[in-house]
Amino acid sequence: MPSGSAMIEIRELQVSYGERRVVRNLDLSVGAGEVVGLVGRNGCGKTTLLQAISQVIPSEAGEILIMGDLAFNLSRRELAQRVAVVPQSAMLPIGYTALEVVLMGRTPHLDFLQQEGAKDRERALDALTRVDCADFAHRRVDELSGGERQNVILARALAQDTPILLLDEPTAHLDIGHQMTLFRLVRELARESNLAVLAAIHDLTLAALYCDRVALMHEGRIIAIGPPGDVLTADNIADSYGARVRVLHEPSLPAPVIVPFG
Repeated sequence: MPSGSAMIEIRELQVSYGERRVVRNLDLSVGAGEVVGLVGRNGCGKTTLLQAISQVIPSEAGEILIMGDLAFNLSRRELAQRVAVVPQSAMLPIGYTALEVVLMGRTPHLDFLQQEGAKDRERALDALTRVDCADFAHRRVDELSGGERQNVILARALAQDTPILLLDEPTAHLDIGHQMTLFRLVRELARESNLAVLAAIHDLTLAALYCDRVALMHEGRIIAIGPPGDVLTADNIADSYGARVRVLHEPSLPAPVIVPFG
């Protein structure tokens, strides 16, 4: 992908925790309208990479460019106007309603001490509707199921109205039906609003079905990147996960299905 078309561009990135290097000389770009899936075994660096992009943790070396600007040069507000994050698990404030939590996503667009207005409320309700949660907009989040809370977190990110969306295992608390609905929605949003989406995904079949490209990580590096059918091969999965799988090509599906065996 040409450098000028990348919404996220990462060059020779290195991230360490103490003496342990977690991300190693990593290069990656994500373009507008594209969904890129990050896959790899637990501990390979997926979450660390997302946290480095969102400046939650510092990088040791290399560059992260957000829409052409170095991420560490952006203010917290500027970054929040460009990048929304759906974390793997988020603490939601007890006693707040789903709508109040989603309205928090509008904060980067408000001036200091400015209250949310009608437009912000409309955007929050629209985001709840998109994730099929409008019916419990006025219920307290501590009364919701894990899957419902996860959808509220996604709605908060959508209400943030950013051109870049980072997802860290967004389907962790969802059943299979809601997993497919979520990724279908994310792909639609990428197409409709020209979003750049980078998602850490546990389920390889979901990654194959809903991602334009897949980046396979192993020990802090990307060892393969490209269309799902090219990357999610039995050999690549064995090298990264240490697992034996069969990669099935179902004629009625546009992407391979990965099944463990042995």
